[in-house]
Amino acid sequence: MSDTAPEPGPEPGPEPETETVPRTVPEEQEREHDPAAPAPLGVPRTPTGNAEADALLDRLADADHLATDGHVEVYEDVHRGLRDALTALDARPGPPVPPASHQHRS
Repeated sequence: MSDTAPEPGPEPGPEPETETVPRTVPEEQEREHDPAAPAPLGVPRTPTGNAEADALLDRLADADHLATDGHVEVYEDVHRGLRDALTALDARPGPPVPPASHQHRS
């Protein structure tokens, strides 16, 4: 055992005042802490260079502010638009095909 006395700690001061006035939380801040509230996923969307496709991909941001059951409508809308854009690419006339030469030698 040691003969030295323990060092004294800081002297207790006055008790801190407690806040008795209820604080109000701004609505935005309250939504941030609600785990069930819609929240952005933070998934980056890289521009494609195609204005039509980029507009459709930007539409995905609408899902960030909807409840989960509203995501399907946004996803289906974007999917439909991208599918239509790809289908339109297939329907466009391509470059002219060069005429076949009929010079067969036997």
